Amino acid sequence: MAVSISASSSSLILNSFNSSSTRVGTSSASKLQFPIVRIGTRRLRSSSRPRFLPLVQAKKQTFSSFDDLLANSEKPVLVDFYATWCGPCQFMVPVLEEVSARLNDQIQVVKIDTEKYPSIATQYQIEALPTFIIFKDGKPFDRFEGALPADKLIERIETSLKVTQ
Repeated sequence: MAVSISASSSSLILNSFNSSSTRVGTSSASKLQFPIVRIGTRRLRSSSRPRFLPLVQAKKQTFSSFDDLLANSEKPVLVDFYATWCGPCQFMVPVLEEVSARLNDQIQVVKIDTEKYPSIATQYQIEALPTFIIFKDGKPFDRFEGALPADKLIERIETSLKVTQ
């Protein structure tokens, strides 16, 4: 199960659902330009079948605080600190969906928008996006930055969980 935090009047609303590295605090108005490179003029046709991931159902959860979420979690929690303007963070969306589906019994995935919750980002000294922190028993025990493919992220999580158990 994965969770996304969104703003509410007096409490945090967590939407469960199923992101290279960009520095936090950089101007969203700055633009990166990449050259367009064409390789040949033929269109490639793939004979392989499209890959489908299992659909992860959204589940709405309300917690009075982020600390409450961490303290009441029965499993370790993988927190993805992201921003909507961050390209690598957007790349991680389907990766986190796959991770959440494959490790559903081992870990809970939570996404925190650093623009909506700057106090949480400051508390955990988030300086680059995406940043991932694995919490166990309400406390951080592993931290890494940058976008990863699903297999590498799963390997990192499993290795981290085995070391601490």
